Amino acid sequence: MSGQEGAPRVLVTGAAGFVGGHLVAALARALPPGSTVLAGLRGADRAPDGATALPFDVTDAAGTREAVRAARPTCVVHLAAIAALQEARSDPARTWRINVEGTMNLAAATLREAPGARFLFVSTSEVYGGTFKRGTAPLDEGALLDPTNPYAASKAAADLLIGQMARDGLKAVRMRPFNHTGPGQSEAFVVPAFAAQIARIEAGRQAPVMKVGNLEALRDFLDVRDVAAAYAAAVLAPELEPGLILNIASGRPRPIRDALDALTALARVPVSVEPDPARMRPNDTPFAVGDATRAKDLLGWAPRIAWDTTIADTLDFWRERVAREPA
Repeated sequence: MSGQEGAPRVLVTGAAGFVGGHLVAALARALPPGSTVLAGLRGADRAPDGATALPFDVTDAAGTREAVRAARPTCVVHLAAIAALQEARSDPARTWRINVEGTMNLAAATLREAPGARFLFVSTSEVYGGTFKRGTAPLDEGALLDPTNPYAASKAAADLLIGQMARDGLKAVRMRPFNHTGPGQSEAFVVPAFAAQIARIEAGRQAPVMKVGNLEALRDFLDVRDVAAAYAAAVLAPELEPGLILNIASGRPRPIRDALDALTALARVPVSVEPDPARMRPNDTPFAVGDATRAKDLLGWAPRIAWDTTIADTLDFWRERVAREPA
């Protein structure tokens, strides 16, 4: 999209990822005419519709500075990260290089090349980790950071880094989204893992048995499109205190079993369920729910998409994807 002088220019790293595509769509609806959305991409990734490709690698400090200089952003949304827990566990060094060093490179480049730009850092509720086990009340932004896995630890380190850089002049906002899912998410996450299995069972590509992990853990589930709307609202908010932290949460705990039950109820063929020890996560948190009062007060944000819609749309996405897979 072409920009006009003085119009918003939003650089989104990780734009080709699960959340990135939904965010670009949300920005297209929310930004004024003449705005520009730049998709920070790696390798052969393609920019989502509505965004202009800007290839660079956040682990390359010099290349990142050049990209930010060329982008001239009024806002940077940093989504690019290793986000899947198993991927983070398999290569912690790479996870820290991308999630921490990459964040530092991008933030430093923004402070140097676009000092007036808002820097929206997407953290995660996983940074609270062990603190969830100390009670059952929804956690607000003042809760202790106590990460319990390599992904969460890397994000907590980057979160603290951005808080420190805000004291040095970075116009940073830290978003801590709770579990979000929806169409486009990979099988590395629980709801699409269920949906993909059902889609393959319906297509005759898997025996009618679903493999599942811990179904009793309680999670604060959100639709990815609601989360993208929160990020878009933060991009457009007139004034936000540098270093601000915002939980993005529903405030409602839901057992993982609810997702399984909702998906199997939509299945077109009978399916049975079997526990799979390989899907049981070490350090699994039995309860995780957040308080997003601050996001409601400052952004006017609240989740709006019904759980049943999220479930149905995720299953439909996987039915379409499985139909395209080689037999």
